[in-house]
Parts: sequence; C-alpha cells; structure tokens
Amino acid sequence: MAHPNEDLIRKGFAAFASGDMATLNDLFDDDIVWHAPGRNQLAGTFLGKEAVFGELQKVGELSGGTFKLELHTVLADDEHVAVLVRAMGEREGRTLDDNSVQIFHVKDGKVTEQWLYPGDVYASDEFWG
Repeated sequence: MAHPNEDLIRKGFAAFASGDMATLNDLFDDDIVWHAPGRNQLAGTFLGKEAVFGELQKVGELSGGTFKLELHTVLADDEHVAVLVRAMGEREGRTLDDNSVQIFHVKDGKVTEQWLYPGDVYASDEFWG
C-alpha cells in the first residue's frame, strides 16, 4: 500500500499532465513556495498559488504544449516526497531531455513547498532561455 503522500503527488503529476489545474489547486497550499534553480526565465522562488500557476502556465506556453514529465520513482514519508522524473520538451528547435529530482514538503494533505533539482541545470537554462 502506497503512502498517502505518494498518492497525493502521483495525483498531482497526473493532473499536470492532463491540464487539470482545478485538482492542482486543491492539492497546493494557499501559501505554497516553489523553488526553481538556474538563470532562465522560469528560475526563482515563487510564493503562493497565483505565482506558481503563472509559472506552470508559462512552461506550457514556452514549450508550445510539448513539455512532459515522465514519473519514474516516488519515495514518501509523513512530511516529504522525493520524485525521480524525466522532463522532456521542444522549444524553438531545441530539445530538453533531462532527469531531475523534485522534493515536495507536505503538511495536512497539501503541498506546501517544492524544490526542483535538474540533472543538468545548464541544459535547462539553455532550453528555457
């Protein structure tokens, strides 16, 4: 039987893949903090649902809807979920194909914080510009 926090994150990844922002809205804490490394236009720390959803929308726009996440492994406990994921997309003649790790902090059944660790932050910067 999977940990409830694993189920929550898997549900979130499925919602992202299908564009189900209503489900993501239910899974994210109002005061969520989202960390994205690098020196590209998607890098930074984003505070609150509005800022996070703005970034997620920008991912879709910049990639022309080609950005996809392939979930590999999910490890969960009562406070954190670690996800091994493959990120793929096409943008302006460039291809992104990178393995990364995402760490989620979960409290009271809501994602309160997320940290992204790309396998190749330089490739991510080049792709997202």
